[in-house]
Amino acid sequence: MLGIIDDHSRLCCHAQWYLAEGAEELCHGLCQAFQKRALPRAVMSDNGSAMVATETTEGLARLGILHETTLPYAPFQNGKQESFWNGVEGRLLPMLEGVVDLSLDQLNEATLAWIEMEYNRAVHSELGEAPVQRYLHHRDVGRPCPGSAELKIAFTARLDRTQRRSDGTVSLKGIRFEIPSRYNHFQRLNLRVAFWDLSHAHLADPKTGAIFCRLFPLDKHKNAQGQRAAKGSPIDKPAVTLSPVPSGMAPLLQKLIQQYATTGLPPAYLPKH
Repeated sequence: MLGIIDDHSRLCCHAQWYLAEGAEELCHGLCQAFQKRALPRAVMSDNGSAMVATETTEGLARLGILHETTLPYAPFQNGKQESFWNGVEGRLLPMLEGVVDLSLDQLNEATLAWIEMEYNRAVHSELGEAPVQRYLHHRDVGRPCPGSAELKIAFTARLDRTQRRSDGTVSLKGIRFEIPSRYNHFQRLNLRVAFWDLSHAHLADPKTGAIFCRLFPLDKHKNAQGQRAAKGSPIDKPAVTLSPVPSGMAPLLQKLIQQYATTGLPPAYLPKH
C-alpha cells in the first residue's frame, strides 16, 4: 500500500494498493495525490529504492518539490506516517477479514471509502479536530498542479545518447527509436524516458528542458517494406540557388594569353596534323 498524507493536517491525500513496490507505482500514486489536493513545496520519504530512483528524484526536482529522506533505519523520524499505518492495520484490515476472494479493485474501493468517510473526518486525538477541517480552515500553501500529460513527462529520467548517422535512430535498452529528419543535425540527443514504459520517449532541449517532440519505436517490418521519404524537403532545408555559368573565356585567362603573345614566342607544343 502507498499512502501519502499532509504533514500539517494529517489529511490522507491519496492511498492505493499495488501488486508491486517500484518507482512506477510510486510516481503513479504521487501524480494522483498532487492532482487531488495540490502541488506541495516539499515531501519526506524513506530511502527505499523507489523513493531514490532517477525518475522520482528528477521528477520532483522538475516540479519544484524539495525531496527530503529520513535517516537510514530510523522509522521514528517519519512517525506521522507510521501512525497512519497503525490505523490501516488496526481499523481497515480487520473489517475486510470476512471477505472471501478479496480482489485488488475491491480492496482499493474499500480503502478509499474508509479514508474519505472515516479517517479524514474523524477527530484527531493530537489535533483536536478532523484532518479535513484542519486542511480547509488553515493556511493554504499548495501550488496549482499541472495536467496528467505534464506530470507523466516530468517523472522521467534524463539520458544523453549519440544519434546513429546511418539511419537516424537511437537505441534504448535494445529498442531503437527513430529521430525525425529535422533533427538529423543533432549529434548528441537529450532524451526523457521512463524505463518502465519504453513504448515512447521524448526529445528535449539539453539547456532549457523543453520537449521538442515524441519519439516512437522503429518498426523494422514496416520500415523494410516501405519507401523511405526523401530527406531535405523544402520545409526542412532551404533550396540552394545556383548562379548561372558564365559564357566565354575568363578575363584572367585572356590577360595571360595576351601577355604570352607579346613575348613573340610560339606556343610550346607540337601540333599533330
